[in-house]
Amino acid sequence: MTVVRAGVVPGRRVALYAGLGAVSGLLICAVVVAGFGVNRVFTGIAIGAAVAIGLLYALFKRDGVMLSDQAIVRRTPWAADTIAWNRVVAGRFTLDEHARWALALDLNGSDEPHQELTLLSIPPVTRPIANAYDLRKREQVQEIRTMLRDKRIPVTVLPEIADALSHHWKIAPPTS
Repeated sequence: MTVVRAGVVPGRRVALYAGLGAVSGLLICAVVVAGFGVNRVFTGIAIGAAVAIGLLYALFKRDGVMLSDQAIVRRTPWAADTIAWNRVVAGRFTLDEHARWALALDLNGSDEPHQELTLLSIPPVTRPIANAYDLRKREQVQEIRTMLRDKRIPVTVLPEIADALSHHWKIAPPTS
């Protein structure tokens, strides 16, 4: 079974997660200082930071979209919903409102007013792979593209995006 991880965490949830991490870190620090005295403030900061980082890791790890052979699962830390592949009309790789490249799926048969699921949002590719982030995003684009091709979902790609992916990341333009 093939599973591809994708998804974009909206800014509001990022702010919520950051707030939860900061509050948890401060609370743990306060508990350590209250329990062991003011001489343990640096210990409290260290333990609080470790707890905050662990909480942030867990929240961001849980938040995302998982594409499997059976269905698409959209998850948040507190809920998950399944989207059947037959609801996917098409995919598109275009510019989003922040001038980033967005790979999104158009959905039908939903009660939601906004019937799209964003899988990726990356900065425009202007050079060959230069770091681990570029490499991971290239792998994600290829994995999602393969999954969509296997499901026979048509994908529209802007010509400038297709040219840049082909030239810089050596990803061939889609054939369907």
